[in-house]
Amino acid sequence: MTVALFSERYMRILLVEDDSMIGDAIQGALNDASYATDWVKNGLIALAALETHVYDLVLLDLGLPGKDGLDVLDGIRGRNNPVPLLIITARDSLDDRLRGLDGGADDYLLKPFAMAELLARIRAVLRRKGGTAHSRLDNGVVSLDLLSKQASTADIPDVQLSNREFALLQALLIRPGTILSRSELEERIYGWGNEVESNAVEFLIHALRRKLGNHIIKNVRGMGWMVSKNA
Repeated sequence: MTVALFSERYMRILLVEDDSMIGDAIQGALNDASYATDWVKNGLIALAALETHVYDLVLLDLGLPGKDGLDVLDGIRGRNNPVPLLIITARDSLDDRLRGLDGGADDYLLKPFAMAELLARIRAVLRRKGGTAHSRLDNGVVSLDLLSKQASTADIPDVQLSNREFALLQALLIRPGTILSRSELEERIYGWGNEVESNAVEFLIHALRRKLGNHIIKNVRGMGWMVSKNA
């Protein structure tokens, strides 16, 4: 049986943070946790990104150039965009917290914070917005533990995957029986600004087949790759 994780797409987060050091640290932690991350440093650019892309969550700083974070929040909710949103800020006044939460933010996290807490808050917000989070994807051929990033088949248990191997297999298992093209898989694995290496998808699929068996991922010539549905 295949279990859905929050949505039918690989998790993509919009990070809105103008501080380069903080943004770099957050983006690194999100990438390590296998979230595809788009990072912008300006409130107006954030609103433009939300007009043209679909995100599973927004991390929003308040002290932004171009447009203040609370105004960005008003713009997002004013357009009836229900995207889960977590404010990350050094503003600790009660008024700012109330304005953020009453304005439609799903959580409010004060800087400085531990990355482990940020990731836990993200998981909690996604659970509240998308229903109960399951910890495993399984199509009857291969199962993927979403916490340990280990994959198992009937013959090969508990194989540790790299972050990108995990992200690719997760993307396929979220939509079993659906062919995903090279560009679709790249979009789910890489965020904006991340250089996509030539033949990166083929390399990752080869690595997964070597670890788990050639049968787990099917190549559909000229179209892309898929995993079987409810084998």
